[in-house]
Amino acid sequence: MKYIDYSWDFRQADTKTFTHCYHNYPAMMIPQVAERILTKYGADSHLLFDPYCGTGTSLVEANLKGINAIGTDLNPLARLIAKTKTAKISLQVLDLYLRDFNDYSFSLIFELQRASVVVPEIKNIDFWFDKAVQEKLAMIKTFINKIEDEHISNFFKIAFSETVRESSFTRNSEFKLFRMTAEKMQKFNPDVFNLMQSKLARNHRGLKAFLEQKQEASSQVYDFNTINEVRYIKNESIDIVVTSPPYGDSRTTVAYGQFSRLANEWLDVENANQVDNNLMGGKRVKEVCNFHSLALREHLEKIGNADEKRAKEVSSFYYDYQKSIENVARTIKSGGYACYVVGNRKVKGEVLPTDEITKDFFENQGFSHIETIIRNIPNKRMPSKNSPTNVTGIKDETMNNEYIVIMRKE
Repeated sequence: MKYIDYSWDFRQADTKTFTHCYHNYPAMMIPQVAERILTKYGADSHLLFDPYCGTGTSLVEANLKGINAIGTDLNPLARLIAKTKTAKISLQVLDLYLRDFNDYSFSLIFELQRASVVVPEIKNIDFWFDKAVQEKLAMIKTFINKIEDEHISNFFKIAFSETVRESSFTRNSEFKLFRMTAEKMQKFNPDVFNLMQSKLARNHRGLKAFLEQKQEASSQVYDFNTINEVRYIKNESIDIVVTSPPYGDSRTTVAYGQFSRLANEWLDVENANQVDNNLMGGKRVKEVCNFHSLALREHLEKIGNADEKRAKEVSSFYYDYQKSIENVARTIKSGGYACYVVGNRKVKGEVLPTDEITKDFFENQGFSHIETIIRNIPNKRMPSKNSPTNVTGIKDETMNNEYIVIMRKE
């Protein structure tokens, strides 16, 4: 059963409640979708798994309902945000550090003290940051590096991450790394310390609201790759999977790694420029694969007739996606649910029915299809247009709908 349900659009909903306010990130699942899935299918659940957890939307919503959660993601910044959004941080202790940071910032702004700072060695740092901004960011980083409490340190790091991005010369309306125009750069004068303070204050409000729910559940966030294996989780131990997998490889859809790169570099993540290559479809297959999905095989043939190289790129993504689903399926209990929120992207004029492909992949693992709910995407932060032909200047609409695919293990 597949049907449109406009009540799932959540057009007027506040998507930044609780710790969901912490950090912008591309193509985030909105909390209202995760919450309604859990209400409908997770009433008796004790353990949730999100194999592509991003910044942890489903983990937060699970914890709010008293459900323990496990998530994994290959992007270090996403894992950091997800860990922090689900951490039970003492407000009393946090407030002490916030006061210290306020005093530290005040003394630097009004030159009551001078900080001995070292600007990190980041490739092309002068291309992306003004010299004065570099020094101020280094001052903030110096403060954070002295915080010994891991949860408090992470709380400051994710505020710092957004501050890095918003004080850089990047076009913040883009996910990929593009520098703003020379004219805008001349006028650009970010208030680095005030940016950091505003992020900390916003996140403090979100944390306070989250802690007031007094839930006892907790989350664990790991970095294993479900394409290869599922670690730390026993087979048939998961009650429900709630997740929103990537729409395609990062190079041609949402560039998670590029979006995160500058922040990851300032946070000392090694090989920060390689994140996109490690994600689903990042490594190319040599030949178009033979999949357990008639719908996918038919569309790959049509794309291949137009462009064999693009067919191989699409095949690479779905090859990894199929392997991941095979591994995820083994973790789910008999009678448990796999709930995948997917988008159907367009390549070479062909709309790839990822909802049907997801259904086929799970049915091959012994799952039955319960329903697919189609929702509009009024408030998901993602590109509205892309270049499906890869011809410069020719744009087309990207996804305007999401498909909530509900599968149940027999």
